[in-house]
Amino acid sequence: MAGVRSVLHRRFSCFVEWLAPDVDKEDDIRKQANDIRERVKGQAERDGLVIRSTPSAGSFAKRTGLRRHITGGSDVEGLDVDLPFVVSPRTRRDEELTSLLDRFERYAAATYPSTERERTRSAVRLRFKAARLSYELVPMLATEDRDRQILIRASGERVETSVQKHVDFVRRRTQDSNELPGRVKFNECVRLLKWWREFRIDHVGLPEPLRPSSMLIELLCAHAYDALRVEATYATTLLRWLQHMASAVRGRTRVVFADFVSPAELERARGAAEWDVLDPVNPSNNIVARWSRQDIDKLSDWLTQACSDLDAAMRASVAGKDAESLRHLVALFGTPFKHHCGDT
Repeated sequence: MAGVRSVLHRRFSCFVEWLAPDVDKEDDIRKQANDIRERVKGQAERDGLVIRSTPSAGSFAKRTGLRRHITGGSDVEGLDVDLPFVVSPRTRRDEELTSLLDRFERYAAATYPSTERERTRSAVRLRFKAARLSYELVPMLATEDRDRQILIRASGERVETSVQKHVDFVRRRTQDSNELPGRVKFNECVRLLKWWREFRIDHVGLPEPLRPSSMLIELLCAHAYDALRVEATYATTLLRWLQHMASAVRGRTRVVFADFVSPAELERARGAAEWDVLDPVNPSNNIVARWSRQDIDKLSDWLTQACSDLDAAMRASVAGKDAESLRHLVALFGTPFKHHCGDT
């Protein structure tokens, strides 16, 4: 039985290794990120825009990014490196998202004229095709606290946050899992479920406003990890996590964290939304505040189906039915799993 189970664990381990961006390129990515920061900051300063800081952020800093993959039935754009530019506004225009994006688009064009640029709802993306990598220039507003910033949403809403604390939130749990025995790590499980999200979105074809965000996946993973930690294998860990998540979503369990705020603050943050998933840095920011009952039920259905697929894969593996087990895993993660699970 242990030998049969080891086939499943070997498949997961190989797939996890494939999911991660190329570790040999990390130093090059950091170097290029710093180069972009300096060049864009120089353009901003010549333009009279005050850049207070450019902290590390996003999936690269958290080590939860995915490799780029555009074939095999699963389109995943891959690792984006978030580059926040924290602005100390001098004028009202310095505080307006549209004006800031106009300026950063000009800075990007001036510093990287041959690089593909794309303007998103809240950032300017530089896409380096040869490296299969994108850098997101994200303007934010400074606060009196160097470790806190104001995120400006496309709607005009302003949300106080801390990119440094968001990175620390994930790193704490990864470091905690590194001290536990066994192969399974927190950030690698986050990668697996981010990939599952990408495959599910691609399969269903959801428009962007209806997609569960990467932040939501990270918070649900953290909620599951805090309650359950990790098991000896990816399969058993993910099944317990997915069951925990499905139950939390179905039951509208509050997803909250006391890493940076007090229990009293979390209690005061109770609102009238259908479900609460609170930003661990700013509990007044419920990231699913605008979700309808139908949206929440759809996520519950996704998670329940994922539980069913993984449970079937595990049962087939225990029974020695490796081909059947693989079919269920492909249903869960897409055809790339078949090609990158170590089967010859």
